[in-house]
Amino acid sequence: MTEAPQLRLTNTLTKTKEVFRPIDPQNVRMYVCGPTVYDFAHIGNARPVIVFDVLFRLLRHLYGEANVTYVRNITDVDDKINARALRDFPDLPLNEAIRKVTETTANQFHEDVKALGCLPPTHEPRATEFVLPRADGKADMVGLIQSLIDRGHAYAAAGEILFDTVSMADYGKLSGRNLEDQRAGARVAVDVHKKNPGDFVLWKASSDAEPGWDATFTIDREPLPIRGRPGWHIECSAMSAAYLGEVFDIHGGGLDLIFPHHENEIAQSRCAHGTEVMANYWLHNGFLQVEGRKMSKSEGNFVTIHDLLHTEKFGGRKWPGEVLRLAMLMTHYREPIDFSVRRLEEANVVLSNWLQPIARRGNPDKGNVDGTLMEALSNDLDTSALRTALDRLLHSTRAGDQSPVEQMRRKRANDDLARSLLWLGLAQDSDFDAARARTADIRKSIEAATVGLHAAEVDERANIRLAFIAAKNWGEADRIRDELLAQGIQLKDGKDPATGERVTTWEVKR
Repeated sequence: MTEAPQLRLTNTLTKTKEVFRPIDPQNVRMYVCGPTVYDFAHIGNARPVIVFDVLFRLLRHLYGEANVTYVRNITDVDDKINARALRDFPDLPLNEAIRKVTETTANQFHEDVKALGCLPPTHEPRATEFVLPRADGKADMVGLIQSLIDRGHAYAAAGEILFDTVSMADYGKLSGRNLEDQRAGARVAVDVHKKNPGDFVLWKASSDAEPGWDATFTIDREPLPIRGRPGWHIECSAMSAAYLGEVFDIHGGGLDLIFPHHENEIAQSRCAHGTEVMANYWLHNGFLQVEGRKMSKSEGNFVTIHDLLHTEKFGGRKWPGEVLRLAMLMTHYREPIDFSVRRLEEANVVLSNWLQPIARRGNPDKGNVDGTLMEALSNDLDTSALRTALDRLLHSTRAGDQSPVEQMRRKRANDDLARSLLWLGLAQDSDFDAARARTADIRKSIEAATVGLHAAEVDERANIRLAFIAAKNWGEADRIRDELLAQGIQLKDGKDPATGERVTTWEVKR
C-alpha cells in the first residue's frame, strides 16, 4: 500500500510552509469565514469557498471522512441587515426578522456553491444564533465578552465594550502590524473614548430606533445592561469555539481578512480563553480582480456567482459551475487572480478535453484517486501541478496501440481521470451518464464559439430545419443546412434508435 503524501501548508502566522500536524488526527478541525448574506455572493466570495472545499476534501482523504470537522459560518449580524429587519418586520423578534430578510440570499448562496461543486461544511452556524447565552452551553458572544472583561482585556466607554489592545503583549503578530504604527496614524478626535487608537468594538449600544439584543455585563462587580449588538470580529471567535474548541487546527479566509478581522479574532479568542494560539495554521487565498480591475459596483464589473451561472452578463453566455471552479483552481490559491472571459474560455476548453474520453467510455471502476493528484495537492494545494497530473492522465487515455494490454491500460487511465475529476468536484455526479450529457453541452458551446455562434442558436436552427423537413419544405431545409455549413457547422441526420424518428446532430467542420 502506497504511503499517503505528507501535507504541507503555508502558514500566514509563521510566514513559512510547514508540515501539517493535527492536534488530534481523529478530529481534524477547520474554520473558514463565510459570507455576509446581505446580498448575493459575488465571484470574489467564491474563491475561498472553492479553495477550502478542496482542502476539506484532501483532509477527509488523508484522515478519513468521519475525522474532519469543517465549520463555515454565515454572517447575518450586520447593521444593514439589522436595519432592514427592523423596518420590514417590526413585530417579529429580531432573530426571526433577520432570518426573514436573509432567507433568500442565504438560500441562493447554498445553490450557488453547490453548483460550484462544493461539499456542504460539517456545520454552518449563523451569527444570530450565537449572540446571547445558549441553552446547550456552547460558546456565545456575550459570554466571550464577559470573559474578556473578567480577564482585564476589555472595558466600557461611551456605551460600548471595547477590546484593550495594549493588554495583549504580542497583538499584531499575524499581520505584522504593531500598536506604535497604529498610534502614529490615528485620528484621536474620532476615537476620543478609546484608551488606545487600535482598540476595537466588542459590543456597541443600540438606540431605541435601532435593532439590538438585551445583554448585561458585569464590570467591577456592578451589572451594566447594554441593549446593543456585537462587533464584527467577536462573531467568528464565538462560532469557532462553539464547534471546534478553544484551539483548533486550521483557520482560513481571504487575504483581505488578515487585518483587522483575523488579527482581532486571535486577540479575542486567546485572551478570552488564556491560550497561546487560536488556530495552529492560518491560510489565506489571494485577491481577485475582474478583467484587470478591482471589482466594485462603481466600476461596473461587480459579478455575482448567480449572474455567471444563470445569465449572459459576462462574456455573453452562461458558464457551468465546473468551469467557474476550474477557473479558480488554475491559479495557486495564494496568488492573485484576474478573473476574465478569456480565463473562463480557457477553463472551458481544458475541462472539455479532460471530460472527452470519459464521455466515450462507461462508468469508472471503483478505486483510489490517482497518487500524483494527491502529491500535488499535499504540497500546499499546488493546483498547477494538479493540472499537469490531469493532463498526463488525459494523454494516457489516448496513447498506445490497439493491443488488449494497451486498451486495458487506457481504460485504467480513463478511470483514474474520471475518479480524479469527481473527487475534485469538476464532475459532480457519480453517475457519469449525467456528466457525459453536460460534457456534450460544454463541447457544443466551445465548438460553436470557435465559429462565432452560440450552441443554442445552432440547436434552434437545426430544429427549425427538422420542422421544414416534416412539412416537406425541402428548399427551406436545404437553405438552413447550407447556411450553417458556410459558417463551419455540419449537420448530420440520423434516426433515434428508440423511436425511429429523424434526429439531427452537428459538429464544427474541421
